Amino acid sequence: MLSAQERAHIAQVWDLIAGHEALFGAELLRRLFTVYPSTKVYFRHLGDHPDEVQLLNHGQRMLQAVGVAVQYMDNMRAVLSPLADLHAQVLRVDPTNFPLVIQCFQVVLASHLQDEFTVEMQAAWDKFLTGMAVVLTEKYR
Repeated sequence: MLSAQERAHIAQVWDLIAGHEALFGAELLRRLFTVYPSTKVYFRHLGDHPDEVQLLNHGQRMLQAVGVAVQYMDNMRAVLSPLADLHAQVLRVDPTNFPLVIQCFQVVLASHLQDEFTVEMQAAWDKFLTGMAVVLTEKYR
């Protein structure tokens, strides 16, 4: 459960990201593939060496999903249900990869937002993204 202050931090950071989802998402993917190359197996549609357009397109899709979760924090389970089905039943993404994505996303946030991304904001985003990961892994059996 997110406190009112945590919700405010999440909304404040999202306001800084909004409109830049493709750029933040592409950087997230570049970091993910560099630091954790084994994760590329879940992105075979991007090929062995994805180009910038592919990274921007998929990165935007990823961060748009985060934006939906931000917009519907109180109903995250319902709005992310189709995405949870996709990851569990179709893509069969190993749930241990979600924390890796969270870590890379937080590095992207910190590198871009710098002093605007306070410790309290980082803590709120960690809690929020972990909640997203829990929702996305609930459909695994």
